[in-house]
Amino acid sequence: MRERTIPRLAHNGPVNDSDPLAAFRALRTEEGAALLASLASYDPADELAVATRLRREHPAELVSAALGQARLRQRAAAKFGAQDAGRMFFTPNGVEQSTRRTVAAHRAARFAALGVRSVADLCSGIGGDALALARAGISVLAVDRDPLTAEAARANAEALGLAHLVEVRCADVTDIDTSSYDAVFVDPARRGGRGRIFDPEAYSPPLSWAVAAARARPHAALKIAPGIPHEAVPEDAEAEWISDGGDVKEAVLWFGTAPAAVRATLLPGPHTLTGRGLPDPAVRAVGRYLYEPDGAAIRAHLVAEVAEDVSGGLIDETIAYITSDELRPTPYATAYEITDALPFNVKKLKALLREREVGVLTVKKRGSAVEPEELRRKVKPQGPASATVFLTRVAGAPAMLVGHPAQ
Repeated sequence: MRERTIPRLAHNGPVNDSDPLAAFRALRTEEGAALLASLASYDPADELAVATRLRREHPAELVSAALGQARLRQRAAAKFGAQDAGRMFFTPNGVEQSTRRTVAAHRAARFAALGVRSVADLCSGIGGDALALARAGISVLAVDRDPLTAEAARANAEALGLAHLVEVRCADVTDIDTSSYDAVFVDPARRGGRGRIFDPEAYSPPLSWAVAAARARPHAALKIAPGIPHEAVPEDAEAEWISDGGDVKEAVLWFGTAPAAVRATLLPGPHTLTGRGLPDPAVRAVGRYLYEPDGAAIRAHLVAEVAEDVSGGLIDETIAYITSDELRPTPYATAYEITDALPFNVKKLKALLREREVGVLTVKKRGSAVEPEELRRKVKPQGPASATVFLTRVAGAPAMLVGHPAQ
């Protein structure tokens, strides 16, 4: 009989119901590593056949663990890139909650530019930020209280050749002495048993604890939800909202940088827009162009700065759409050329689209209760042409703006 090279787990039972930590460690044995390597490009649609074949040569528990890890690696490729994800180790929560590699690299670059050489990464998860910091030449203490998560972080540092810069410790972050580190980074848990947590004081650890930890070091960064109210931002913190590929990913509170400053950073780039203390833009008539600000600029309350940059105003005082008669390139907004501005009327829109032979219709909404798919069903676009319809308000009245991306 072939000698087993892995810890024995409950026979044929789901790995997570037996001993997840033992199952994870089994993946890091020679047999487990070889099995994972063989699944690098497997198709999940063929999982039953693959599992049946592999169980003829490997323990069922190891096969289950390897298939689960292979699925996680495929999901993680969108965040970490296929090359890194194919070598890293993940937990389901780790894939969902870890920082996207591009965002972590941006933050690490900011730390490095501040002269930071060591960081205590508190609530480190599977190590996404710790790895980016290490790649920036910064030594890191990565702390997480969950044994499996800490084990994954340690495995990831080793897999990417960064173990010499990353120390992983399984502990409660509130017990960690950070006095010997140049900076701290805290990523509190923002999900609980009932889903997403919106109250910053319900984070784990609470935001107030994280702020106190930040103030104890020369530099610090706290990762928080992008929906945090501006009034909840401490006066001595700089607030940065970050989007990647047009999607707002997170907000960060920086300490030891520029107190009370506000910025929006767009990736790739980075392109950074900082607040200039401008008043709200004036409302004006719809001009030739409509600018849709990036979500990070909107969350950072920097629509006025975008409007000034494109010599524009708002179409409505409550709507973050900017209008202008000039086309000015800006990374902070997407420009559309408006061909028609109409009061909201589905029949008129349907007739207009039929006349223009519009079959490819993009529907955007802001300040409208109408759902894009509902409108699409009603107007039934047909034809070779394309158009973008904005369902919004203009000077307080429901309106439809028709156009196309500006060239």
